[in-house]
Amino acid sequence: MNQQIKILSIDDEAEIRYALGAIFDFEHWNAVMAADVEEGLALFRKHQPDIVLIDYHLPRINGIEGVRMLRRLSPTVPILVFTIDENQEVANRFLEAGATDFALKPIKAPDLISRIRLHIRLLESQQKVPSPESEQPVLAKGIRRTTLELIRDYLKQNPEFITADKIAEGTGLADQTTYRYLQYMASESIVEVNSTYGKVGRPKQGYRLK
Repeated sequence: MNQQIKILSIDDEAEIRYALGAIFDFEHWNAVMAADVEEGLALFRKHQPDIVLIDYHLPRINGIEGVRMLRRLSPTVPILVFTIDENQEVANRFLEAGATDFALKPIKAPDLISRIRLHIRLLESQQKVPSPESEQPVLAKGIRRTTLELIRDYLKQNPEFITADKIAEGTGLADQTTYRYLQYMASESIVEVNSTYGKVGRPKQGYRLK
């Protein structure tokens, strides 16, 4: 983006907001901070940010409902959710509410910066090359077109069976997001799944395009 990136962060912990502000200032990004969902919605309407970060546990209105409310204001803005674990069930609820991806707490600046840059880049590519498909950003509940295409493009470049964690590493997406999309792609016969059984533990699953 030619203009300075504007990021709205919604987190009730002052220390987190301070840390995020320092990270964004270092990257020369414009930070807008809110302590709860109500304030975040008001600031979203006022500033029209390029990307939103939101915490799971918030006072009065939780993060999942906050994502739903933000998504009503914009169908395309990337929404990243802060989580303290990688619980897939919770992640699926956030994705179905309209979240784009996740970032783990405690915050690791390099990882967060990379993830923000990834989703700004995806948004830019969607805006630069408009198409009839781009007018439908959501393919199914919890599945966004730009994210699915990112995974599809990575698999095109890597035709062998690849595990979900390797796909997450290669695309820059969170593990929870990658796994949810691979489940969808398998259900739609976009990818095939290969299970490898070791001596102990669960089988490892690999994915490749059909």
